[in-house]
Amino acid sequence: MGSLELEAGGFLPDVTLAYETWGTLNEDGSNAILVQHALTGDTHVTRGGGTEEGWWEQLAGPGAPADTDRFFVISINILGGCYGSTGPSSTAPDGKPWGSRFPLVTLRDSTVAEARLADRLGISSWHSVVGGSMGGARALEWAVTFPERVRRCGVISVGARSTAEQIAFAQAQTLAIRQDLHFNGGDYYGGPEPADGLALARRIAHITYRSAYELDFRFGRNAQAAEEPLQAEALGGRGRYQVESYLDHQGNKLVRRFDANSYIALTEALMSHDVTRGRGTLKEALARTTADFFVAAVESDRLYFPAQSLELAESLPGNVDVHMIDSPIGHDGFLTEIGQLNAQLRAHLLS
Repeated sequence: MGSLELEAGGFLPDVTLAYETWGTLNEDGSNAILVQHALTGDTHVTRGGGTEEGWWEQLAGPGAPADTDRFFVISINILGGCYGSTGPSSTAPDGKPWGSRFPLVTLRDSTVAEARLADRLGISSWHSVVGGSMGGARALEWAVTFPERVRRCGVISVGARSTAEQIAFAQAQTLAIRQDLHFNGGDYYGGPEPADGLALARRIAHITYRSAYELDFRFGRNAQAAEEPLQAEALGGRGRYQVESYLDHQGNKLVRRFDANSYIALTEALMSHDVTRGRGTLKEALARTTADFFVAAVESDRLYFPAQSLELAESLPGNVDVHMIDSPIGHDGFLTEIGQLNAQLRAHLLS
């Protein structure tokens, strides 16, 4: 995508964006749907002609609301990521990984880069831009930054800005990585990776992705297999509760597929999320949009509370409803239970 001057003052001399597509772009480019991934997601929304399951199969695919037999569906790996787009692990002009030198990238920066990709693909305006969590924040930023290029916008399980509490949770995660003995200021490539710090960051995040009810229902106070949490001669020798084993699994699973520096870069990009920055009040910022909006929330979400979705909807031009996903599991319900909104998505966003 060429060079990119960044909102916070940094500069990237040569930006690459990785993307994946399904379906066929029509002659005038009017059937393109952009599906934005969440924090540690990738571009593989749906399996398409392959066998690897996508992360939002209920939303996109043949016959799904984002019907790949009708629409040209595209997903872009966010700038700063580690699935093909330019990020901290990418090679800098001196032939070494960017590492600690990678600049701060905001969601607004990633939107500017994605607009250049859309230009290359011949997409002057999107039929729809949709995402959940950080993906929803990215979709909203598209609608505010380039209002003439977004006809419909789906913002799911996220508000108009990251709150102080959300920034606080995020800071705990990035600090967990930075304090890992192997982090080396971000220049760990070629040596031991900060796996323990990244796994701890994921544990912190995953607690916010699930509800207290779901954790208690699934695990309660049960011990993990043959381990015994209440029998140990020393603190370091006790066994784990099931919920501890579950968080260990989630942390270790992410370590196998994600770069720690990218986790920091994208977490801090999400910290930057604020559509009002430099644009006045929330109503003033949203008044520039021209898209038809679809707003949804998970009723048990304790990371992005439904109240934030309600605030967003009330501040948008016109009368925008908030569609509620009824799920006890918390924030991750936007991924696992999006099928509950199939009819509403078809009627209001993906028609």
